[in-house]
Amino acid sequence: MQIKTSNQIDSLVYADAITIRRAVFVAEQHIDEALEIDTVTPATWHYVLYDDQGQAVATARVTPSDAQTGHVQRVATLKAARGRGYARKLLQRIAADGVERGWRQLTLGAQVTAQEFYTQLGYQPQGEPFMEAGLRHQTMTLMLS
Repeated sequence: MQIKTSNQIDSLVYADAITIRRAVFVAEQHIDEALEIDTVTPATWHYVLYDDQGQAVATARVTPSDAQTGHVQRVATLKAARGRGYARKLLQRIAADGVERGWRQLTLGAQVTAQEFYTQLGYQPQGEPFMEAGLRHQTMTLMLS
């Protein structure tokens, strides 16, 4: 298993991230591709986890919200690779990188169906649920040490 990162949209990491996101969010969850494939800046870091066979199986991205906060988005694992802890590994790596960047916290908008997963990683719900791309989400925050 290996996690690779890139902030370049012409990189293989970004291409693999988009492939996973299309499979999970567009094909599986029926989210409009125009909503899913959005514009990013070089401040956005894409993470892709490759399994032991070198296949891209999970992805996430993080963008600084401000000098102390990273905003995690687009956490996805291919259906055939779920249940193996890949998303957990990605989020742990993002948290470790956030500490190195001097961030105090990470935030994300969790699909309500995945809220328990994020709670197990230490994220806490904030505010009321909201709708995004036709799905209920919950803002969640993880304090970094």
